[in-house]
Amino acid sequence: MTTYDYDLFTIGAGSGGVRASRIAAQYGAKVAVAEEYRVGGTCVIRGCVPKKLFVYASHFHEEFEDAEAFGWSVPAPSFSWTTLIANKDKEIDRLNGIYIRNLEKAGVEIIQDRAILKDAHTVHLVNEGRDITAKYILIATGGWPFMDTSIPGHEFAISSNEAFHLEDLPKRIMVYGGGYIAVEFAGIFHGLGVETRLIYRGEEILRGFDDDLREGVHAEIAKKGITVHTQTTIQSIDKSGDAYAVTLSTGDIVETDLVMFATGRKAYTDGLGLENAGVEVDRSGAVKVDSYSQSSVENIYAVGDVTNRVNLTPVAIREGQAFAETVFNNNPIKVDHDMIPSAVFSQPELGTCGLTETEARAAYSNIDIYKTSFRALKHTLTGRDEKTLMKLIVDGDTDKVLGVHLMGPASGEMIQLAGVAMKMGATKAQFDQTVAVHPTSSEELVTLREAWQG
Repeated sequence: MTTYDYDLFTIGAGSGGVRASRIAAQYGAKVAVAEEYRVGGTCVIRGCVPKKLFVYASHFHEEFEDAEAFGWSVPAPSFSWTTLIANKDKEIDRLNGIYIRNLEKAGVEIIQDRAILKDAHTVHLVNEGRDITAKYILIATGGWPFMDTSIPGHEFAISSNEAFHLEDLPKRIMVYGGGYIAVEFAGIFHGLGVETRLIYRGEEILRGFDDDLREGVHAEIAKKGITVHTQTTIQSIDKSGDAYAVTLSTGDIVETDLVMFATGRKAYTDGLGLENAGVEVDRSGAVKVDSYSQSSVENIYAVGDVTNRVNLTPVAIREGQAFAETVFNNNPIKVDHDMIPSAVFSQPELGTCGLTETEARAAYSNIDIYKTSFRALKHTLTGRDEKTLMKLIVDGDTDKVLGVHLMGPASGEMIQLAGVAMKMGATKAQFDQTVAVHPTSSEELVTLREAWQG
């Protein structure tokens, strides 16, 4: 019988890897996890958590403006980027410490090193220069920002990673991309007083989201003052004194103080040695797995963004939990990737769950659309021209709610609870039978009566 150093060796201490390692250890496995940067992964260290803190910070300039309508006299505010960075770093350090303590409390050994595969059961620790063996190996290395190196001057651009650690806040920024990361950071920088441009190659921002939300967010951020260029690409970036001259596909040359690429993320598998173990990857480099997160190699599994299934932190956590249950508790679990609610912390915020209208019309023959657009109660006093949008997509034959799409304050909070109803298979009639909470924006979800005749 072969003896291994560990029952489980996890490469990557992000949300998925940490959950899998902790649960496996609690089931009696001898577990080690290797992390080359900081325990907590993208979400905690350089993703969702610090980004949401930045979003909060960027909201205050409008809150100060709105306060006057409610009787508050607010002196001219000032903003300190260094204070925000310092407070953000303090919170990230605290969370990093919690993740470390939770792993140690579960009995997981943490190895601060880069780990690469030598074969199906052997991992090489690069800095320590030693090999270790494990019965099972879990790949949980997440994703990494894609930087288009074919663009001359690309080396002058930053990614979202560096955006969290800028020494100074620029006066002008150009964000390249149209996905949720690009749109969120455009809102953050604009809210902090930075002249902001968003450059996107497609016809409309936020590809993959419902078209009404895409168009709605575009209209709202443009009203706020963000300059949006669609069907446009960056051709080159040149140094111009203390700034940069960016040549666009339109022929325009725009000067800016900072360029941020947010053109997508790819699975972080480069140099991981997957080929040494025979682990198959897809064309994008993501690890191919089955419904139990098992790779093409029997004892090697992968969870989270490195598999490029549904790239959301809570999904990675679910996948990590399911892996540990399946392999170390004799309780096979497949993660259900259907009807996953999610939020985009754009300004205005989005909440979405289920099928878009385009997807629903392609899959069903009889679709009813219910939607409304209105100005939130708060802005009846502030006079701010900002719309809230709510949309239900319903199967006209079964009455089942197939999609809920929200744009406006607290949409992320609302969609979490709407997601519970949708997971249970709620119908439009059951939405209608639910008594409204008044006065709230969310009451519109249960008071929409007439199908959209558009």
